[in-house]
Amino acid sequence: MKETLRYLAGIVGPSGYGSKSTAEQVAHSCSYLVDSQRLTAIITGATSGIGAETARAVAKRGVTVVIPARDIKKAAELKERIRKDNPNAEVILCEIDLSSLASVKRFCNEFLALGLPLNILINNAGIFSQKLEFSEDKFEMTFATNYLGHYLLTEMLIEKMIETAEQTGIQGRIINLSSVIHSWVGRDCFHFNQMLHPINYNGTRAYAQSKLATILHAKEIAKQLKAKNANVTINAVHPGIVKTGIFRAHKGFITDSIFFIASKLLKSTSQGASTSCYVALSPQVEGMSGKYFVDCNESNCSVLANDESEARRLWRQTRALIRRRLYQTPC
Repeated sequence: MKETLRYLAGIVGPSGYGSKSTAEQVAHSCSYLVDSQRLTAIITGATSGIGAETARAVAKRGVTVVIPARDIKKAAELKERIRKDNPNAEVILCEIDLSSLASVKRFCNEFLALGLPLNILINNAGIFSQKLEFSEDKFEMTFATNYLGHYLLTEMLIEKMIETAEQTGIQGRIINLSSVIHSWVGRDCFHFNQMLHPINYNGTRAYAQSKLATILHAKEIAKQLKAKNANVTINAVHPGIVKTGIFRAHKGFITDSIFFIASKLLKSTSQGASTSCYVALSPQVEGMSGKYFVDCNESNCSVLANDESEARRLWRQTRALIRRRLYQTPC
């Protein structure tokens, strides 16, 4: 009840921000960015919603923004809007289909060939599917897009981030977009092979499973980065309940009538993007890794999301799957 009242009232937490803070407010007040060095950020799912607002806010702070997108036309429209707001903004567009491992691998190779540094990776893209669909790799579409694609993206780019941090002295930051809905998943509903090839499909459950996986991914990679003594962190964030395209396209998940009734509880797109901007840019987050943030403040995730053995198991299973699929090598 206390947390609900804090959310509704927009009371700020220890960070100085709260549920009513906007992406632009957070980005503007952050001093993490070094004026003499232009940072580079990759933001997935940036053609609309939270991702687009995140891209706009960080570009306004002088960050070079790389937008990998399935719909290049929409990405070009966003680039035009960003440049209209900030003529000096540097925005690079690339093609990607996050549900396709081959496409993710191709994008990573193309980005690395550009020779750019990489300071920030925001794994923002996400879908919700009411009906059972499969990716070109024959994996359930929600899990493939929201988790598997971002796992591979992070794996292929993390050495570049470590290298950039070593060369510049600026801490690299990876942000995984999760959701409070991750807490709906119990241990009995979190089985790797069943998530890849579900028998009794439920769209809400699949979405929640993918969001739990993104937190577990952050937990495990944080441990690995710490073991390497790398100057790169990874954290998960819950943006809040925002009426984005994910939900508008699927009335069976949350109907427009419920949204109307609950309109006072919903965040604007800019408020939804604030936590991503905070974790990506704030000096207050320096050195924090493997954490979960809500409303620009560290928060608690579910017991299962904190299970280190579950996180390790998921990482191993995912790594083995990708090795078999892309490289035809054992894990």
